[in-house]
Amino acid sequence: MNQNAQSQTVAEGTLLWEPNGERIENARVTRFLRWMEEKKNLRFSSYQELWKWSTEDLEGFWGSLWEYFGIKAHSPYSRVLADRSMPGARWFPGATLNYAEHALARRDQHPAIISKSELRPLSTLTFGDLYGQVASVAAALRSMGVGKGDRVVGYMPNIEETVVAGLAAASIGAIWASCAPEFGERSVIERFQQIGPKVLFATDGYRFGGKDYSRINAVAEICRNVPELKRVVVTPYVEPRPALDQLPNAVLWQDLQTEAPDLVFEPVPFDHPLWVLFSSGTTGPPKPIVHGHGGVILEHLKCIELHFDLDRNDRLFWFTTTGWMMWNFVMSGLIQGMTIILYDGNPLYPDIGTLWRLAQDARATYYGASAPFIHACMKDGIRPGRKFDLSRLKGLASTGAPLSPEGFQWVYENIGPDIHLGSYCGGTDICTGFLGPVPLLPVHAGEIQAACLGARAEALDAEGQPVVNEVGELALTAPMPSMPLYFWNDPDGERYRQSYFDHFPGVWRHGDWTKKTERSSFVVYGRSDSTLNRSGVRMGASEFYRVVEELEEVQDSMIIDTGHSGKPGRLLLFLQLRKGDELDHDLRSRIISKIRRQISPRHSPDEIYAVPEVPKTINDKKMEVPVKRILAGHEERKVINRDAMANPDSLEFFYKLAPRLNR
Repeated sequence: MNQNAQSQTVAEGTLLWEPNGERIENARVTRFLRWMEEKKNLRFSSYQELWKWSTEDLEGFWGSLWEYFGIKAHSPYSRVLADRSMPGARWFPGATLNYAEHALARRDQHPAIISKSELRPLSTLTFGDLYGQVASVAAALRSMGVGKGDRVVGYMPNIEETVVAGLAAASIGAIWASCAPEFGERSVIERFQQIGPKVLFATDGYRFGGKDYSRINAVAEICRNVPELKRVVVTPYVEPRPALDQLPNAVLWQDLQTEAPDLVFEPVPFDHPLWVLFSSGTTGPPKPIVHGHGGVILEHLKCIELHFDLDRNDRLFWFTTTGWMMWNFVMSGLIQGMTIILYDGNPLYPDIGTLWRLAQDARATYYGASAPFIHACMKDGIRPGRKFDLSRLKGLASTGAPLSPEGFQWVYENIGPDIHLGSYCGGTDICTGFLGPVPLLPVHAGEIQAACLGARAEALDAEGQPVVNEVGELALTAPMPSMPLYFWNDPDGERYRQSYFDHFPGVWRHGDWTKKTERSSFVVYGRSDSTLNRSGVRMGASEFYRVVEELEEVQDSMIIDTGHSGKPGRLLLFLQLRKGDELDHDLRSRIISKIRRQISPRHSPDEIYAVPEVPKTINDKKMEVPVKRILAGHEERKVINRDAMANPDSLEFFYKLAPRLNR
């Protein structure tokens, strides 16, 4: 590791960046403030004033956004919010619109999609060509008998064909859902069986880390187990023309690309289902979370323009797979008329500079990555700002896990001193973030700048009361248009209520520990169901990871508190060490000393283990809760789905350890 590139310890809350006057003056949210004063005679002197109004006058705020963004409706709404119950809020009744119509409003030769993969060179698809391809696929879907409300699914990589298929489905009022091709067939079947799709878009295979993986057998297995499927559209990706002997109802992608008439966008109600997003499914059946056309349009326009400060001249890149909500979010860049950048493959292959190189070559202006990826770059010692031309980058976002204060500092030291770094917290549940970047505010190490507009986010204590400068449950105390419409096959809404509203009735409990500061910024400490409780003092796992993973020898780590039901347990620390290092007495002593000094003596681990790998989901999230259940002796079938994991073999260590812990 290059020691010079490794950020030194920085205190949480350290000021790292402030926007200058020109940046504030030209920010899109400043333009919105001027528009509000001119059109609505409402003046706000600060972001916090605007936020407070946006969460108190919900109808005034979301109605203003509708007008400001010029939402194209085929029929008008009768009122903005007919019922503000949680769950059950009813937004914009009477309005009809279409997500794809907004995404395809621009039809010139400006780049719509720039894409690259391990199999394909950098290429560009213009807005005009995108419209033509979507029209062809939409016509093909109609000829297959797909209509409004039918489900269309993808088992596809992050390539332009997947975006085309998703938009084609939306254009005719069908409902889209997707899984990444690295998902095992059991995971895909478990998801698609729940929603009964008519048509499957699939790939013949994919490449990851320089190795090709065939998916034809998996596609055949999916078809055998999802009886509603009538047709399969196969995209040749690994082979020029794959054999389809096992798929009698299959057609190749290129056979759909015929001359088609102009698109006829199906007008659908504001709350008509747009797509189904699935929870990770690592600990049980994945939740099929249904989002609507109107809520997604409004919410994504709000976040992309007012929080990320982007417009139609920008180029948005976010590393994601088609199985993560960020894929859907990035696609919404098209609604703004901007260029989106896709990448399919291993982000660390052939080296850790792969994604930074793409940002340079695609001339990205905004770059999104996961916190674990940024931490991996820190460990590697890479200096992207020196190695690549990232001069066009004005913003960088981090999500997927808490970004450490050192991660914040690393961005400013190694990417650029005038980057707007936006940590972003939300999830699949709402297909957006409710804590995020604000271009008018300073950036402090380890902190998310503020709650997003229209998101009444709070830290709540055990009694459900808001607290400041104390760690509490992250919650939303007012509805948002992008909250789920419902869960599929949950007719009485019981599963939906249990997921978010049982803990604090009428309040959305997100399941993260957070602290709201006196500046109204937030620090997120990880999942509240994986809290570390020692002698009544609760702590999020992210604080542990920040301290432990600073050590050169430690590649990755996982901390587990085996306590449950109010009973104290042991604190177990698992370390994935750098190749060639071992967990000897000296390393153990240094780790314990560092934890005692930087966290607290009472949080010193009872036992430390070296493991081959830290178990993670396909979306690179550490699996503390499933591992805790494994160590408690639960049966695998009740605890985990290996097909939803990036590295299922990593569980073997924990299964072998569990009997010893439970003697």
